Amino acid sequence: MSAAAETVAARRRVEALWRIESARIVGALARYTGDLALAEDVAQEALAEALVNWPREGVPRDPVAWLLTTGRRRAIDVFRRRSALDERLPQLDSGSTPERPDDTDDDVLTLMFTACHPVLSREAQVALTLRVVGGLTSDEIARAFLVSTATVQARITRAKKSLGAAGAGFEAPRDDELGARLASVLSVVYLIFTEGSSASSGNALIRFDLAGEARRLARVLARLMPGENETHGLLALLELTSARFPARTGSDGEPVLLEDQDRRLWDRSAIRRGRAALRSAERIGRGLGYYGLQAAIAECHAVARTVAETDWERIVALYEGLGTLAPSPVVELNRAVAVSMASGPGEALPLVDAVTGDLPDSHQVAGVRGELLRRLGRTAEARAELERAVSLCGNDRERTVLTRKLAALD
Repeated sequence: MSAAAETVAARRRVEALWRIESARIVGALARYTGDLALAEDVAQEALAEALVNWPREGVPRDPVAWLLTTGRRRAIDVFRRRSALDERLPQLDSGSTPERPDDTDDDVLTLMFTACHPVLSREAQVALTLRVVGGLTSDEIARAFLVSTATVQARITRAKKSLGAAGAGFEAPRDDELGARLASVLSVVYLIFTEGSSASSGNALIRFDLAGEARRLARVLARLMPGENETHGLLALLELTSARFPARTGSDGEPVLLEDQDRRLWDRSAIRRGRAALRSAERIGRGLGYYGLQAAIAECHAVARTVAETDWERIVALYEGLGTLAPSPVVELNRAVAVSMASGPGEALPLVDAVTGDLPDSHQVAGVRGELLRRLGRTAEARAELERAVSLCGNDRERTVLTRKLAALD
């Protein structure tokens, strides 16, 4: 292998290692320094040094320990440069840092809670989670969300400053805070997956990298908090939803509606994993939560051989339970779709009409309403709704489907 090829191979190994181990490294450094912003900065400096040294000198026998030790040294340098040294320098400089991260599960979990701290905006929580827990670069996050790298970097910088200003150290939430803080973490992971599975803009329906990263984060949460039913519920939902990815687009990248999908293409391994996670959520007790109920709905689709054989009555009941637990116009819209399949479009249309005021600029509401009007034979009204849906839709692929439905009316 040529020197250039060896350099490229070494860099790829560094990058792959970082993607896998970054959360453990940043978490360990944050525990040692008590400062997430500093920990992430010195971890990035250690990564940059590895990208220079390892291709030239070879990958060390224990690369994680090398990165951790290098990051620790950079942290000590930072404290030494500060005009007022605090009590952390002697502790850091004493050599007490282990060669490899210990308490890694606690560190990674605390890292997730810190990245999703309530003082941060949702956009900042998402960016910081993908950066410090997911190990994604600013460029990768920017590409995933179709924003500029500068925008992502600004969000991460503001997030670190906000944590510092709020005095939010690197520590797990108190017992009385745990429920709300966990809900925030679950929500961020779900938001990342939602944007990956149904991109809000751009010319790709699915952003597999984002959806895959969300699934990985959900697996981490389920492993670290096995006694929480909603960690398993979220994992079940993400696995069962992503199982349909192979059939959701055609060879040309255009979306394929559920009723037209080749169910033989669905990922049976993902379905098995999702159903197993759902059983874990059910065994814990306390009833299924917000994500568990959605996972149960996804399971109804996963086990049905056809749309006609789907247990729509059960789906309606599950949506009713979801609406009671967490009322929202989106839940009501989805319930209306299920009602249309169980009882017909006539019963579903009033349900859609009831949420139009809450979601006035939603292309999904207009699209569903247009489809129901079409099934009722009210073609002129259906055309107006589908035209509105096309004008509101921000995703190129979804807009193509709506345009095709509109053309079919003629």
